[in-house]
Amino acid sequence: MRPIRPIDTARRGGSARRTSPVFAAAALAAVLTLTVTGCGPDEDAANSKPSGSAGQASGGKVTVPDDLKDRLKEHGIDLDTWRDGEWKNWDKDKWLREARDYVNPIIEDLWDPDRMRDADKPPENPVDNDISGDKGVTDRVPAPVEAARLATPYHEHAAESGKLFFDGPEGSMVCSATVVKDPAHPGRSNMVWTAGHCVHAGKKGGWYRNIAFVPSYNDSGLAAGELQDAPREKIAPYGVWWGQWAQTSEQWIAQGAATGGQGAPYDFAVLQVTPEKGSTGKSLEETVGSALPVDFDAPAVPEIDGMTATGYPAAPPYDGQAALQCTDEPGRLSVFQDQPTMYRIGCTMTGGSSGGGWVAAGRDGEPALVSNTSIGPVSAGWLAGPRLGKEAEGVYRAVSKKYAAR
Repeated sequence: MRPIRPIDTARRGGSARRTSPVFAAAALAAVLTLTVTGCGPDEDAANSKPSGSAGQASGGKVTVPDDLKDRLKEHGIDLDTWRDGEWKNWDKDKWLREARDYVNPIIEDLWDPDRMRDADKPPENPVDNDISGDKGVTDRVPAPVEAARLATPYHEHAAESGKLFFDGPEGSMVCSATVVKDPAHPGRSNMVWTAGHCVHAGKKGGWYRNIAFVPSYNDSGLAAGELQDAPREKIAPYGVWWGQWAQTSEQWIAQGAATGGQGAPYDFAVLQVTPEKGSTGKSLEETVGSALPVDFDAPAVPEIDGMTATGYPAAPPYDGQAALQCTDEPGRLSVFQDQPTMYRIGCTMTGGSSGGGWVAAGRDGEPALVSNTSIGPVSAGWLAGPRLGKEAEGVYRAVSKKYAAR
């Protein structure tokens, strides 16, 4: 077992057509991120002895700063009980919901190779095949595009992409995510882009727990059987990065739902992450060698020749172990008449690809993240993602600003 290591304290879509941005400003409140001990089933937490550390007091006890203790108490969370499984309590009163309530204590080695390999449940159900919405701004249903395996090693072809792991009431779940640039720290970003429903359950739930990002997951593209005995460096070659801060749109928190596309035009989220094992002095961007800019004013649908979506689909016929891509010319989808239009492409990727980045040439002609996978139909023939406008930009810049001085 490892000692508790205090670290720095610390969420689907937007549209460029909106003129009144709504930012999730409340999410700027202080959030806790603590490293707590991960005990295996054969370990006795009560009898374990923490190794020496800067946070260890005399008598073998571990100290936690008073301000973190107080914040935990505000949420009714005891660090030791959280570490020992209290995080599995999904009672309504225990499921933190509001933007300011995000708490994600790091449990070292919780996401070990076996747990990462076995996590294959997406956090959402597909929408109906026919989701035509407002026909005035919805283009024809695109022809399915067969998802293609990303060439290996993944890091050489999509270094920014990775897999997101987290826990919910029904167990371990998975999504996809992308390393993006941080305007406050050029070349040294610790920011990750994903879908809102990959970090928050929406109107009937709260924040998911144990949220962690693994860039270039299964970098060599090993089959599930080959992963049985694979070492951690094969599955997570660039480490495990925990979400110390998460923010999504207020619209997703208020409207988001697991089915039917509610809140999908606002289904995006941004994370600030930190390495599980402690900082080596290198940021996430420096570690993987790349980060994508985000374009909040991407060209309109007729002006975009193609978009490429990357993700780790986990629902059948896929198993979540391989990175796949779809490239298609986007069309428009209006889920609800009074909400922004979404991008839509043909793609056979299934659940688990949610949150994965959509890349296209931005206004400057260079590759940029312009959307993320949000919803798809039961038939798995297409995917839709939000137009990233002022709401999305507000969340992005707020997360950047939170850590600008660090």
